[in-house]
Amino acid sequence: MPVVNPFFQQCPSASLSTFSSPSHSSSSLRVSVKFTVSCCILESPVTVVNGNIDQRVPDRDEIRLGLPSKGRMASDTLDLLKDCQLSVKQVNPRQYVAAIPQLSNLEVWFQRPKDIVRKLVSGDLDLGIVGLDTVSEYGQGNEDLILVHDALEFGDCRLSLAIPKYGIFENVNSMKELAQMPQWTPEKPLRVATGFTYLGPKFMKENGVKHATFSTADGALEAAPAMGIAEAIVDLVSSGTTLRENNLKEIEGGVILQSQAVLVASRKSLTQRKGVLDITHEILERLEAHLRAIGQFTVTANMRGSSEEEVAERILSQTSLSGLQGPTISPVFCKRDGRVAADYYAIVICVPKKLLYKSVQQLRAIGGSGVLISPLTYIFDEETPRWRELLSKLGL
Repeated sequence: MPVVNPFFQQCPSASLSTFSSPSHSSSSLRVSVKFTVSCCILESPVTVVNGNIDQRVPDRDEIRLGLPSKGRMASDTLDLLKDCQLSVKQVNPRQYVAAIPQLSNLEVWFQRPKDIVRKLVSGDLDLGIVGLDTVSEYGQGNEDLILVHDALEFGDCRLSLAIPKYGIFENVNSMKELAQMPQWTPEKPLRVATGFTYLGPKFMKENGVKHATFSTADGALEAAPAMGIAEAIVDLVSSGTTLRENNLKEIEGGVILQSQAVLVASRKSLTQRKGVLDITHEILERLEAHLRAIGQFTVTANMRGSSEEEVAERILSQTSLSGLQGPTISPVFCKRDGRVAADYYAIVICVPKKLLYKSVQQLRAIGGSGVLISPLTYIFDEETPRWRELLSKLGL
């Protein structure tokens, strides 16, 4: 049994026995192998401190970032990183490992979202981008998982309970009413189809539904009530169109979780693995600067005035022209009659897209001209607020 030898070299107390069943000829000899392991001691990074298990991060030099491998979440994640000047370079699309050239010593691992969470918990990944619903379902409240950025502004959806619009549910419009239905007994519980076998039961218990059973299912859950497989479903909802088209409805208090893409990290990696905190800081700064700039425009205009203060007074009298902290005002010099004079002042403000046209109208009304508009790519703060929050969570 040479194939088994390496394993048993690590488990000296394991025993191996073989036996053969009776046969009528050597050609039909059947050999069975039976393993009996009484004790197996392997090296492990687990230590006990004051009676508590403290699992150290596995030994490796590279830092690992887990990204979704397929689907809309995968493409949106890559687009966001590209917009942050962190393009992922993958030599072969079939490979699961890639790199981000701007971040040295970082490996990108393409994984299923649920595996990203599991490998963050096990220490095989240090950082990951997944949906908050995935973190909540597969992380199950694990204190080692820490949200670095909780709103990456894509993958928006909600995890919600839905029931039929018809039959015994026709007049049921809230979780309270659902919980009080007399139909649900220990012998005949409410049947719920879902892929969220942790969040679903937890939510039902918290909302007073005492008698419920859950069947594991993935995809096309909307058909379960019509097929008689379940009375209700717990699933991700975006617009709600699919629910309505299958005669299902959401009810008051039935939203379990509002979800979108998040950047999540292993607390142990952040505090114990060299370089993880620095790379996290850079990724976070780039994400924050880009996301803050989305939908923001720089508006530049010339305005005649007697002084910067007088021009500033006119600008700040308009609510749409205050900018981030206020307008930037500087003199515009020109030559008149052989002399250099500053009759105009250039003003620069930052305006959100929804207020853009209104801002231009207000500028014109107070004497602005030559208005130039350009989109913003990044807005860097003096210090990223989420960075301060992260350090506080880590106790640093």
